[in-house]
Amino acid sequence: MEKIFGRPRGLTDLPFTYCPGCTHGIIHRLIGEVLEEMDIISDTIGVASVGCSMFTQELFACDFVQSLHGRAAAVATGVKRSLPDRLVFTYQGDGDIAAIGTSHAIHAAARGEKITVVMVNNAIYGMTGGQMAPTTLEGQKTATSPYGRDKALAGSPVDFPKTIATLSGAVYVAAMSVDTPANIKKTKQALKKAFQVQQAGLGFSLVSILSTCPTGWGLSPADSLDWLRDNMVPVYEMGEIKATEEVKDL
Repeated sequence: MEKIFGRPRGLTDLPFTYCPGCTHGIIHRLIGEVLEEMDIISDTIGVASVGCSMFTQELFACDFVQSLHGRAAAVATGVKRSLPDRLVFTYQGDGDIAAIGTSHAIHAAARGEKITVVMVNNAIYGMTGGQMAPTTLEGQKTATSPYGRDKALAGSPVDFPKTIATLSGAVYVAAMSVDTPANIKKTKQALKKAFQVQQAGLGFSLVSILSTCPTGWGLSPADSLDWLRDNMVPVYEMGEIKATEEVKDL
């Protein structure tokens, strides 16, 4: 019988250990497919951060480096400068990149480091108990904001891709979601373009992806997708936020 669907070669055979309904698995698969389709598995080095994304180093079939909390972009910079012929990407949660790792990511983008950053935004710190993150929505209840995020106390959620897009070294910035099949296809296209940008040596690229956290949110997987669609999509600017003329010509 002809095999028409299988695990991409960009992933290892290890089973995912994410909570049921978490969309990390979808995002992993998309990156695995991109690595396979672009035939860059052996040429790619990933940089993991902490939190749920630390599992990536065992799940992708390419080489991987584990970095400290928030330091993935800095570590990726060192790897890329040491091995400029390799494709280097980070895989970071919103708490990692938009809190302690903000300065590292912003300055890597400002310098135009030729790396690809994947940011997974589920609006909380997922692994460590569902605390409020910089991306937590106004009014959203978390483990550390049981009455909902109060703008007067904690400010507004950080739309990190929009901040990165203001920097000249960032040549491609996209904000995607994996809540529907159509959006999953768009996310894969954005991930592929981000790696193509790096192949072409054009500069810093970032793909932010809205993701669910059914456990942290206290919702079922299906309700989590609805919650993402109804609450996160209206807050965060979506689509290709920035693509320079050189990127458009790819």
